[in-house]
Amino acid sequence: MRFASFAAALMATAALSACATAGGGGMPAEISAANLNEHIRTLSDDSFLGRGIATEGETKTVAYLSEQFAEAGFEPGGVNGGWTQPVTLNRFAASNVTGQFQAGDWSQPVTQGQEVAFSTRLPGQSVNLQDVPLVFVGYGIDAPERQWNDFKDVDVRGKVIVVLINDADFEDPSMDVFGGKAMTYYGRWTYKFDEAARKGAAGVLVVHETEPASYGWSTVANSWGVPQFDIERANAAAERVPLEGWIQRDLAVDLFQRGGQDFEALKAQARSRDFRPVELTGVTLDARFDVATSSIQTDNVIARLPGSTHPDETILYTAHWDHIGVGEPDAEGDRIFNGAVDNATGTSALIELARVYAAGPRPERSIVLIGFTAEESGLLGSEYYAANPVYPLETTVAGFNLDGMGVYGGFNELSVVGFGQSELDERLQRAAATQGRSIAPDSRPEAGSYYRSDHFPLVKRGVPMAYAEGGVTFRDDADGARQARADEYGRIRYHQAADEWSPDWDLTGMVEDIEIAWRVGNELANSRDWPGWKPGSEFRDVRLRSDAQRR
Repeated sequence: MRFASFAAALMATAALSACATAGGGGMPAEISAANLNEHIRTLSDDSFLGRGIATEGETKTVAYLSEQFAEAGFEPGGVNGGWTQPVTLNRFAASNVTGQFQAGDWSQPVTQGQEVAFSTRLPGQSVNLQDVPLVFVGYGIDAPERQWNDFKDVDVRGKVIVVLINDADFEDPSMDVFGGKAMTYYGRWTYKFDEAARKGAAGVLVVHETEPASYGWSTVANSWGVPQFDIERANAAAERVPLEGWIQRDLAVDLFQRGGQDFEALKAQARSRDFRPVELTGVTLDARFDVATSSIQTDNVIARLPGSTHPDETILYTAHWDHIGVGEPDAEGDRIFNGAVDNATGTSALIELARVYAAGPRPERSIVLIGFTAEESGLLGSEYYAANPVYPLETTVAGFNLDGMGVYGGFNELSVVGFGQSELDERLQRAAATQGRSIAPDSRPEAGSYYRSDHFPLVKRGVPMAYAEGGVTFRDDADGARQARADEYGRIRYHQAADEWSPDWDLTGMVEDIEIAWRVGNELANSRDWPGWKPGSEFRDVRLRSDAQRR
């Protein structure tokens, strides 16, 4: 359905406009559900090829964003007066993947994407591991500040370590070593791969379990079945292992048994500080695949509205424009991962925020919108920006991350991922109250969402960032149909070719969430306030070190 017909249908649902700022003034322009819909439809069209980085899909996406930001009234905010910040990445495309596990006379060949998902982010032409022993190291965590070390004094150099996803508190939140049920950074696969490299391992296999991972095997297979990317590193050999991979739980259970161990028993032991690594006796891995390593350039897209009074102080709005691109065909033969919800929605929100801000009085502080690249490859675009900021992080007041926004209706609450971390919480609470909504802390903290989107590289460096959208219970959902559609998205569409635009979406909730992000950001943009981190936040100290620059 085209833009005009969808817009006509929306008019019958009543105006979705913002009410008032904290200071009492209304928004300069309505946030338009029809505009958002058309941007989402365009960005997730097959012609954008799943917005894969370093493809024709990226070229079209960057051009579209630049044109839309300019039309809205923003100016180029990138480097050298342009719309972009170039990001140089290494690209790793694995092919001819073969592998087998062995234990005595027994062997089990494995198929990429079925029993395992293998890749690498170590520059080279191939990976070739032969008869490499496997060692189970629990959750693969070394956290001195929590008195936790899964490695103890065991030398894992040259071995493949097998690790559990998430952290120990997931199975037993009462332990409260890693913050209870909420996942910490130690639970993320990115951390586990990094730690394996620091320990000198030849490889790491993460045992996939749906509940602690928070996604199914198909998500792993799709995400790792396409080229992987990494920022350029001065000493990649010290920071990357040759083999990064996942293994299906059923196969892992079998391997443990053949190595004289019981998977569930060892998993229980891994929830103790006393756990020590256990070698799977006699079990080895052969893994070989070719690697096409190349250096590519991709781009963050940056737009800016200079502040009228304090242009050197910045309010950020961020969203990742990239998705998986083109991969293996699904059961319907569809190879294009359109990424309509993830994250054409957030990218469209940036465009609409540009239009609304430019239509009103010039804010006192600058507004910067960033479409990050390579989020799906490990938050690489945001990591690059945070390490090489175009606008100083010390005078970045705060930011709002928009990722995978709601398309199935409005919520009774506003879900705040990372609630309790920063002083943005109370501002979000006041803004949500104007819509009759309450605040709901992250409903699934065990999924580790606070560490899985583009705000996190900025958070690590002390910038207060809000990741607030969606909610817990849908309004007007007596028959449960809205919740059923949301559940279906997580089950069969997230990171699948089926994440496509639909003409019957209800963008009410998305509009309301954008209103809140505008309301809080505009309030800060016209104030002298510097929201900080709350006592107890692990990000408070790094922000305090630059406090003098914000006085």
